[in-house]
Amino acid sequence: MDFFHSQETLSSIEWVLRTVIGFFFLLIVAKVMGRRAISQLRLLDFIMALVVGNIIAHPLSDESLGMKGSMISTVVLVVLYTGGLLISLKSSRVEKFLDPAPFPLIKEGEINYKGLKKARISIDYLLAELRKEKVEDIKKVALALWESDGKISFFLDPKYEALTPASYQKKIEPFDLPQTIIKEGSIDLKELKRSALGEEWLINTLRSQHHTEVGNVLLATIDRSNKLNVFLYK
Repeated sequence: MDFFHSQETLSSIEWVLRTVIGFFFLLIVAKVMGRRAISQLRLLDFIMALVVGNIIAHPLSDESLGMKGSMISTVVLVVLYTGGLLISLKSSRVEKFLDPAPFPLIKEGEINYKGLKKARISIDYLLAELRKEKVEDIKKVALALWESDGKISFFLDPKYEALTPASYQKKIEPFDLPQTIIKEGSIDLKELKRSALGEEWLINTLRSQHHTEVGNVLLATIDRSNKLNVFLYK
């Protein structure tokens, strides 16, 4: 375990072991911190993402540094992070500090310039975000909010919302996720069995309807109505 402490030189095996330990230690830390710290970068999450990686990276790249201090520092940070989350759940002041309330950038088709200054974003940035949402006219936006994670939530005026089956009370079938029964030329017998269809049916259907064999299929899926979608290698 000499590689765990500060050394003047490290062998190749010791470098590998140090890297493996650092990797799995970070993996455990990320698991303990939960999905929020990975999927969203709010104030507390950003600090953790910025600091933890640097703390572990130094002993992985500098053989003169031991890993003990970095691990202790990381554990302390995780405790502080978890404590901060728990306190924010009980204290509205701390919660507002860590996760500020959203504020409007656009309201009833008009740009809130004070909101742009507060968010520290430009008109060009706002327009780019509108284009990403496929909104070409600011006048169509009933409300645009700057969220605490740095994203913008857009809400269109109801008269510009896209029509859906619910708009004219049309009856639709429930959502159905197709099952993958062939992937890269191999039949998934377990999934095929769930569809209550046999391998012989699949092979015959491929030959009669798609004029191909299993080995030529990149992907094949089937839905609850036994509709077979086939994607061939091209």
